[in-house]
Amino acid sequence: MPRFRLDIEYDGSLYAGWQHQADQPSVQQAIERAVEKFCGEQVRLRAAGRTDAGVHATAQVAHVDLVKAWPNDKVRDAINAHLQISGDRIAILRAAAVPDGFDARFSATGRHYLYRIVNRRAPAALDKGKVWWVPKRLDAAAMHEAAKQLLGRHDFTTFRSTQCQANSPVRTLERLEVNRIGDVIEIRASARSFLHNQVRSMVGSLKRVGEGGWTAAKLRAALDAHDRAACGQVAPPDGLFLVGVDYPDTESVHPD
Repeated sequence: MPRFRLDIEYDGSLYAGWQHQADQPSVQQAIERAVEKFCGEQVRLRAAGRTDAGVHATAQVAHVDLVKAWPNDKVRDAINAHLQISGDRIAILRAAAVPDGFDARFSATGRHYLYRIVNRRAPAALDKGKVWWVPKRLDAAAMHEAAKQLLGRHDFTTFRSTQCQANSPVRTLERLEVNRIGDVIEIRASARSFLHNQVRSMVGSLKRVGEGGWTAAKLRAALDAHDRAACGQVAPPDGLFLVGVDYPDTESVHPD
């Protein structure tokens, strides 16, 4: 069966996350429904990351197996047409035939997230639902310095959800940077894989540093505690975006 890679953008505020839900809308269900309307096939997508309720994506990746070897553009345009008809805030940016060995989840070698905080007295109007509004002035430079305490390979038990199903809490955090651009603070995180709620947990704890409640040493102590109770506030999902997924060159997409 031909396998297609789908590069996907979505507004997560309308969905209970990526994954199938029994009684709530999900991104996965919406796309699978659109595929069925397009070609009459009931399919199951596999994604690079199972984003939580309210989390957005500019570069989610999934794969789907279809019976027919459709042209790439036809797959993209047909799925988008049905997503538009149903009113879903989801777009297939690209569809491309890939080798059978490509797996959107297990072939991925890196994942990249962006968290955005609007840091001003006035609330967000145009970006409401896409940022975390924090009216108290945050020290982005202090947050950036403290973030260095979390880089590298660690037991991230403190920063993972109690509902996390990963076999191990150990992860290697390759990037955690904090930058201010006017009234917006951007936090970028990269790793091969993340634990459930890890990025939002780290962001919430960095906010404590930015407002002066924690020092970098306190953040490190929270990490070393290996205790969920030591975590700061978990940041809301609104400001979190999956912005990139890396794959080996040997599994690049096929040209049309």
